Amino acid sequence: QVQLVESGGGLVQAGGSLMLSCAASGGTFSNYEMGWFRQAPGKDRDFVAFIDRSGGSTAYEDSVKGRFTISRDNAKNTVYLEMKNLKPEDTAEYFCAAARNSGAFYFAKEEYESWGQGTQVTVSS
Repeated sequence: QVQLVESGGGLVQAGGSLMLSCAASGGTFSNYEMGWFRQAPGKDRDFVAFIDRSGGSTAYEDSVKGRFTISRDNAKNTVYLEMKNLKPEDTAEYFCAAARNSGAFYFAKEEYESWGQGTQVTVSS
């Protein structure tokens, strides 16, 4: 299994931006589909964004469309989540995850076999 480490979280004011990174090791990164999920205190871990193995196909949860962009650099074994126009409701722990073949269920956390430890994003109003 691939090992994942997130970075880039922090405290930002509403309307601000952050770039999250997730570095992979221990596997062939380009063999994995990648996702970002987030979890607020007391809530479930929810889907945020998905990118396929080549980076040619992406998908987003409705509330982040137009504000967040997922990308990957297979040469650097890294997936990114660029977040703009952040809102207080984006406050959560953000996790990256790797899946071998999620198929149509890229939004389901059960499809992902490897997870990072998370990075906290806090958006103040």
